[in-house]
Amino acid sequence: MTLYGTIFYILAAALVLSTALAVTRRHPVHAIVYLVLSFWASALLFYLLGAPLLAAFEVIIYAGAVMVLFLFVVMMLKLEKLPESRFSVAQWVPAGLLSLLFLVVGGLAVLTDPQAGVGLQTARAEPRALGRFVFEKYWLPVEMISLLLLVALIAAINLGKGRGRRKISGDVES
Repeated sequence: MTLYGTIFYILAAALVLSTALAVTRRHPVHAIVYLVLSFWASALLFYLLGAPLLAAFEVIIYAGAVMVLFLFVVMMLKLEKLPESRFSVAQWVPAGLLSLLFLVVGGLAVLTDPQAGVGLQTARAEPRALGRFVFEKYWLPVEMISLLLLVALIAAINLGKGRGRRKISGDVES
């Protein structure tokens, strides 16, 4: 196995582990930190696979801006820590069976692939060409996503606005 193959598998394992930890943490801030680690691992995978622009977007947009927004929303909502509860075996069995099924199917797909030994050829695109392609062909979805993010930000601000307000001695209620 080559050095790149080893690095790929280490990053893939870190990505899966950090995502699993993000999903299973009960404290929301800890889940967000693990999700940031997951985004970093996926950005490094993008870079390793020859897509440095996507890696930069992953770090700047997702690990940076979106996760900071999530963190602000969690802090503004002041979510209380959930009470500790144990899951019964009846809840773990379906999840375990589905996980085992996906592992078996994924393993079979990788092992029986006739082109598994063929190396990937890297495809490079200049940032200018990618930007031109996205904004000429997909300008409407890009604008819709930006509008959706704006609405989500406004909703998060309104949700956090009413909670946790304490009456200050000079504050007059209307």
